[in-house]
Amino acid sequence: MVERLNYLRMQAHLKYLQEIHQLSPASLRRYRFYLRHLLIWADDQLFRDAHLIRPTFPVYVTSLAGRDRSSLSPPSQKKIIESSKRFFVWAKANYSKEYSRLTNEWIESLRPARAPQRPQEHVFVAVDEAIHLATFPTPEDDLALHRDRAAAAMLFLSGMRASAFTTLPISAVDLSQRSIRQWPELGVLTKNGKRATTYLLPIPELHAVVQAWDELVRSQLPPTTPWYTPIEHTWGEQRLSSKEPGKNRHQALDKRLRRLFELAGLPYKSAHKFRHGHAVYGLLKAQTMADYKAVSMNLMHEDVKITDEIYAPLLSNEVEERISKLTAQPMDQLEGELIMSLNRLSNVDLAQLMVAAAHRLKSPDKLR
Repeated sequence: MVERLNYLRMQAHLKYLQEIHQLSPASLRRYRFYLRHLLIWADDQLFRDAHLIRPTFPVYVTSLAGRDRSSLSPPSQKKIIESSKRFFVWAKANYSKEYSRLTNEWIESLRPARAPQRPQEHVFVAVDEAIHLATFPTPEDDLALHRDRAAAAMLFLSGMRASAFTTLPISAVDLSQRSIRQWPELGVLTKNGKRATTYLLPIPELHAVVQAWDELVRSQLPPTTPWYTPIEHTWGEQRLSSKEPGKNRHQALDKRLRRLFELAGLPYKSAHKFRHGHAVYGLLKAQTMADYKAVSMNLMHEDVKITDEIYAPLLSNEVEERISKLTAQPMDQLEGELIMSLNRLSNVDLAQLMVAAAHRLKSPDKLR
């Protein structure tokens, strides 16, 4: 049975996150979901005695089952523990006397339990799959299927989340500039209400499909209509509709994509896997850190570290090929911003740089 005082402290923390940190309703729901595990773990024991509860919270989290009844994924475990750690930091700062027995060392010890890494299959839509989905032959009178092919092309080119794509109005798309205005004031439902103008990848085969659908919807519908337009069916005929779609439009998108994959003869992958494919394609094409940063910004990430943590594992298949080419490439053929910078240095400057590099290499913590 959940201890009432624990529940009240949790509610106060969520209110603090809402009012002070101004978290969106969606973010608050996620925090509430993560923190409920902390309530269940403590049961009828007070949070102020959390250091005495056994099993410890990190060990308890490793025993939680996911949807497929296996243990939760490492990222999910990490989010649960980090959210709980954030709660205890807040509680100790605001109720110092009550939580005096919880030391900073104990709070700092809240981290995912060490466990052998399980092999994971990294799934994303590859560019050839996106092109096949967008271009395979379909009946001319099947508007819904033409729309879904355009959706596959746009999802890959833009890297948008499903919730943003399905709420994107026609007015937010500017194909002449290859730009997408993911602006909440236009009705676009972005994660945490972020606002950004993003850009489409330069893939002609996909652009042609997107262009054809864009011209069709602009010629028949007002600019506030969703670009992923609802389709009305009347006596076997299909026509574009300007009606406002339902709140679960992103779920309907996944159902239509499932049918599209089936008709194209490809294994199904969710709408979010197109975002993964967009990221992988962009990162593999990146030649400099500026390119890498541009891909990260196009994904609307606040930091390149986020991009690296999420998408670097998807590039693991490229490691062997890139490493094998290292010895085959003569030093005098190396190109890039770093080599160009080094070439501009004098011998004296190079000597000083080598000394500085040697000192830094002695401190591994600085290389993280």
